[in-house]
Amino acid sequence: MFEEKRISSQRIYEGAILNLRKDTVTAPKGTAYREIVEHNGAVAIVPVTEEGKLVMVRQFRYPSGKILLEIPAGKIDKGETEPEKTARRELKEETGYTAQTLRYLGQLNPSVAYTEEVIHLYAATGLTPGEPEFDDDEDLEILEYDYREAYEMAASGKLVDAKTVAAIFMAKEQLNIQL
Repeated sequence: MFEEKRISSQRIYEGAILNLRKDTVTAPKGTAYREIVEHNGAVAIVPVTEEGKLVMVRQFRYPSGKILLEIPAGKIDKGETEPEKTARRELKEETGYTAQTLRYLGQLNPSVAYTEEVIHLYAATGLTPGEPEFDDDEDLEILEYDYREAYEMAASGKLVDAKTVAAIFMAKEQLNIQL
């Protein structure tokens, strides 16, 4: 199978949470261009209470122009090298909960065609409630759903956030959650 190799790279944009570059690469019939979004990565957490409730957040997402229901998540900040610490920070910031146990579920690449972003997925159990610590630009509503209901929303297409859908399915299997 043919593997592309970078010939050159040009930075097009540098931003607070992402950069954009244009690479010239080898291709089967000569050269091609690839536009790549550079992203430091993110975490997403499936917080499950002792009662089997899934803690979720509802927020307005500007790029989609919609209010979406998601699991808590956030970007890995510059200087953060351990995704688990980021997951604990984001869980506390967005929901107020702290977790006794964080289980690594795996990672996903939201779009392999144009971004290097990796999202690390965790399940959080042994939850202790507390006060959220929203970022200055966040306005979240914290909600709890029976896991079965959240799973059915994911399976039926009512949840449209890909990391949320994938993480709900993965946590069900890896935590052996019975519906």
